[in-house]
Amino acid sequence: MTSVHDTDHAFKVQGLTKTYGEGHSAVHALRGADLEIGDGEIVVLLGASGSGKSTLLNILGGLDRATSGSVQFRDQDLTQMSDRALTNYRRRHVGFVFQFYNLMPSLTARENVELVTEIAENPITAERALELVGLTKRIDHFPAQLSGGEQQRVAIARAVAKQPDVLFCDEPTGALDSTTGRAVLRVIQDVNEALGTTVLLITHAAATAAMADRVIHFADGQIQKVELNKNRLSAEEIHW
Repeated sequence: MTSVHDTDHAFKVQGLTKTYGEGHSAVHALRGADLEIGDGEIVVLLGASGSGKSTLLNILGGLDRATSGSVQFRDQDLTQMSDRALTNYRRRHVGFVFQFYNLMPSLTARENVELVTEIAENPITAERALELVGLTKRIDHFPAQLSGGEQQRVAIARAVAKQPDVLFCDEPTGALDSTTGRAVLRVIQDVNEALGTTVLLITHAAATAAMADRVIHFADGQIQKVELNKNRLSAEEIHW
């Protein structure tokens, strides 16, 4: 499958650093990252644990602040935002999907998604979000009645129900077998294509890079290289 996304930029990152602690015990999680991400792209971040990819994701998602450097989201500088402005940025523009589903066990799939639609500015319905992830027939089931892959798809539906501009996925297939993982990646591709959502995906499965428009390789807090895929694979074609 071939990417046909715009060349407009969702993010421009310049000289980004993140240091935890001080002195000899300081940990340099990011060491001067420079990066541009196109609007509507699927971007895969690859690297060993501790390489800096989750730190970058958290800063771009407004969950953490950089030590120095700048992050531009469209025409907004995230590094200059107040805490309140960052909260509004996350609410209006960002969806998160993590390795663990974080569903409310006492709520159905529909009700878990409605937790977001009730506070979002311009949401799609819970029914539409669950239709996007192929769970129309499981809409009134509780998490305990769903498989791991189905629970992850509910988590994705919850994240996309507010129609975010950017979807951040941190190891979304980490707890899944390869078959179920491909099904979840298919859902992420479908969301990208149906809603035009920019997707940043951290994964331990290097083969997943084949579905990306852009692949960012991390090591020791630095971006080692960035690869562009002219012809992306579909999720079904990925093997790991």
